[in-house]
Amino acid sequence: MSSFRFIHTADIHLDSPMHGLSDDVPEVAERLRLATREALTLLVDTAIERAVDFMLIAGDVYDGDWRDYQTGVFFVRQMQRLDTAAIPVYLIHGNHDAQNQMTRSLSLPANVHVFSADEAESRHLPELDVALHGISYAERAVTDDLVPAYPAPQTAAFNIGLLHTGLGGLGGHENYAPCTLDELTAKGYDYWALGHVHGAAVLAEHPHVVFSGNLQGRSIRETGAKSAYEVVVEDSRVAAIHPLYCDVARWYRAEVDMAGADDFNDVLSAMRRAIETAADEAADRMLALRLHLVGTTALHDRLIAASERLLAEARTAAAGLARGAPIYVEKIRCATAPEHDATTRRARADALGELQRLLDEATADDDVRGMIQRQIQRLVERLPHEIRTQTDDRMLRAAIESDTDTLIAEGADYLMARLTFDEDPA
Repeated sequence: MSSFRFIHTADIHLDSPMHGLSDDVPEVAERLRLATREALTLLVDTAIERAVDFMLIAGDVYDGDWRDYQTGVFFVRQMQRLDTAAIPVYLIHGNHDAQNQMTRSLSLPANVHVFSADEAESRHLPELDVALHGISYAERAVTDDLVPAYPAPQTAAFNIGLLHTGLGGLGGHENYAPCTLDELTAKGYDYWALGHVHGAAVLAEHPHVVFSGNLQGRSIRETGAKSAYEVVVEDSRVAAIHPLYCDVARWYRAEVDMAGADDFNDVLSAMRRAIETAADEAADRMLALRLHLVGTTALHDRLIAASERLLAEARTAAAGLARGAPIYVEKIRCATAPEHDATTRRARADALGELQRLLDEATADDDVRGMIQRQIQRLVERLPHEIRTQTDDRMLRAAIESDTDTLIAEGADYLMARLTFDEDPA
């Protein structure tokens, strides 16, 4: 009966550009840009320290086209460290790897086996009674179900399948290599090492179907702890799965309730508490944080109008709370509600009331809406593809998706807030 240990990882996205970074804090931005390399280094350190029997990488080692050939050189050096420690590595290419021309020409150490993109293949590890099965992506968009082409399980072996799949679009990811959980569990393998979905999840047990998630969060859309898995097999059965937290930076969203805030000092105190709580959860890692201000408050207009001041104050507070690892406040999003809404403003007899009524009329005017759509579309067409597909900024997303109602509502709210704040600057 076979007993062994292995590491399952995926979606390393080595040297992936971090989204949402600001050049006004260059030292923090640089550390975040190196985070994927540091995370892989720590994973290799852990594999060597724990003397695992092998490592599996279920796709997306890279992040598309390399900006620098040193990306590949770095990966090779890490694999050489595993080679020196007699730890073999088995990997498949995912959609991002397939996009990269250098992936195909990179010379890897002898301990690394890359599964073919021509057809699903098997590798037998006789000393462990393990059979590994996998297929790499030949191109970025694989829309066929690959599971039926995987070999039948080998008798008297612990069978592991490596697959890069969206599993029906789980987690909002592109549904590449579509398949179902029932299809995977029915294949007869003992463990499916999945990649592509960036949230870690054990979807089934005995047989195990597991997404390791990505190794390092890269934007505010990938919040919280990130890890790989160490899988312990005893008597040819999965006995335990342990997360290996090798991420060196963590992204968090924190809600800050403004309902009880009477003045800016209350706002700053609430933000400081939220930053401190998030820093505790990051466990001495670098923290990239977005604050969401929520709640109904009389300060709504002032908060919207003072967005730059809020961010500067939050970053100052974060600098004072840092405990060795930097804390980076990436953005502050004001999602508060005013005590006096548009209906109340509309009833005012002054200039602000008149402006609110004009804004209401403009919202319902097809000519105005058409003009806004045309002007915004010209700007959107000039945006780089990466921004159009990756941004989570509410206004920018509304512009990209031609959501005119949101653009008008948010723009009007900002305009009224600025005018109201200017009217009463205290």
